[in-house]
Amino acid sequence: MSDGLIASLSIILEFFLQFLFIIRVLMRPHREPASRIAWLVVIAALPILGIVIYIFLGETNLGRKRVKRRKEIEDRLPVIENFSEMVIADIPERYRHLFLTGKTINGFDPIEGNRGKLMEDSNATITSMVADMDMAEDHIHLGFYIWLSDNNGLKVVDALKRAAVRGVTCRAMADSLGSRAIIKSKHWKAMRNAGVKVVNTLPIGNPIYRALHGRIDLRNHRKIVVIDNRITYCGSQNCADPEFMIKARFAPWVDIMIRFEGPIIIQNQFLFADDWMSEVDEDLLPLLKESIPKLQNGFPAQVIGTGPTVRNSAMPEMFEALMYAARKELVISTPYYVPDEPMQTALCASARRGVQTIIIFPARIDSWYTGAACHSHYADLLDAGVIIYEYTGGLLHTKSLTIDGEMTLIGSANMDRRSFELNYENNILFHDKSLTSDVRQRQGSYIAKSNPVSAGMVAQWSWFRRLWNNTFSMLGPVL
Repeated sequence: MSDGLIASLSIILEFFLQFLFIIRVLMRPHREPASRIAWLVVIAALPILGIVIYIFLGETNLGRKRVKRRKEIEDRLPVIENFSEMVIADIPERYRHLFLTGKTINGFDPIEGNRGKLMEDSNATITSMVADMDMAEDHIHLGFYIWLSDNNGLKVVDALKRAAVRGVTCRAMADSLGSRAIIKSKHWKAMRNAGVKVVNTLPIGNPIYRALHGRIDLRNHRKIVVIDNRITYCGSQNCADPEFMIKARFAPWVDIMIRFEGPIIIQNQFLFADDWMSEVDEDLLPLLKESIPKLQNGFPAQVIGTGPTVRNSAMPEMFEALMYAARKELVISTPYYVPDEPMQTALCASARRGVQTIIIFPARIDSWYTGAACHSHYADLLDAGVIIYEYTGGLLHTKSLTIDGEMTLIGSANMDRRSFELNYENNILFHDKSLTSDVRQRQGSYIAKSNPVSAGMVAQWSWFRRLWNNTFSMLGPVL
C-alpha cells in the first residue's frame, strides 16, 4: 500500500471519527448550547486530541453500574414525614418559593425547630467536632472531600479511634481523589484496626479503564458530619488545617461551618446514607426512621444535595432563585465563579433593580484557569452595578449567600460548572434573622480584609489578559 493511500485513509478515518463525535455532542441530552459549541470547537480544532479529551472529560458519566446501584439505594430510602404545609405557612410568603425550589431537588421539605451556631474559624470547628465526637454514644458519621494527615486531620482520626474503642459505631468516608494521601497512609489503616468503618468513595482504580466507564473527575465534594442523630455540621471546610499543606502557598484557607441541632439532621443523614450505601453493602435505613424532636423557637431549614445523578440544573436554579428573591441586599462569597448565562444574568439583574449586590472572591485562587474564567465576568458585573471585592487574607474558600439579612445558604457548592454538573455537594438553606446576621457579619469581616475592584481597574487590563480571560471563559463548559 502506497504512502499516499495510507495518508488518504488516515484523513478519511480522522474525518469519520470527528463526524461521529460531533454527532454525539449534538445528540447528548441535557447539555447547554454553550457547552455543545465549546466541545465542537475543541473537536474541530484538535481532531485527535480533542476526541481523546472528550472521551475523558466530555460527558457526565458516573458509570452504569454506579448509577444503577445509587438508584436502587435511593428507591429504598424512606420518605421523610411531610411537614411542608405546616412549616411553609410560618415562612414569609416572599421566601416560600425558595424552599419549594429546594424540595424539587431531593424531595426534602423545609423542616422547623432547628438551631445553629456559626463556628469561629477552622480550628474552632475541629475542636467543636472532636468535643462532640468524644460525647457520642451511638454513632459518628462523617464524609469529606479532602482529609489531610495534618494537625486537625489527625485530631479527627484520634477522636474516631477513641469513639470506636468505647463501642460507638463510626463510619468515615473520604473521596478517593481528594483524600488519596490519607487513604494510603498508616492513619487510615489504624482507624480500621481500631474498629472504624472506613470507605474511600468513587474509587478510581485503573485510570484508563475507569475513564472508559465513567469520568475520573466526578467527585464527592461533600462535607458532612452527623453525630447520634443529634448534631450535624455543614459548610465549606475540609478536614484539614487552615494552612492546608498540599497548597500552602495560598494559605490560610478561610472557611465557614455551622453546627446544627434539630430535625434538619435527618436530611443530612439521608445524604450520608445515600453515599455510604452506594459504596458499602450495609443497611442504614433504621437511622433514617428515627424521630428527631423540634427545638423550641427553632428556625426552618432544608438540605440541598446535588450531584451527577441529580439534574444538573438543580444548583444553578437554587442560586438563581435566591438572587431573584433579594429585595434589599444580596451578599455572596465564593472561591470559584464560572457561571452559566442565566446565573450571570440573575446576578446582574439583582444589582440593576436596586438591590445592593456584593460578591467576594479570593484575590488569589489555586486554579489559574478558573481564575481567568472568573475574571472574564468582572466587566459585565461591574457595569450592572455589582460590587466586587477581592479578599487578601488568604484563599477565601467560604461558600455563602445571604439575602436581606433573613435567608442564608451555606455549604460545599461553588458557583462553577464543576459544582453544578460533576460533584456531589451538600448545602443547607435556612430562614433565621439571628443566624443570618452572624453569617452576614462574617461576610463583613471578609470585606474588611478585601480590596474593592473598580471598572477602571478592569478597563486597564492588557488586551492579552482580556483575551486570556475570555478564552478560558469560553472553554468553561469544557473545563
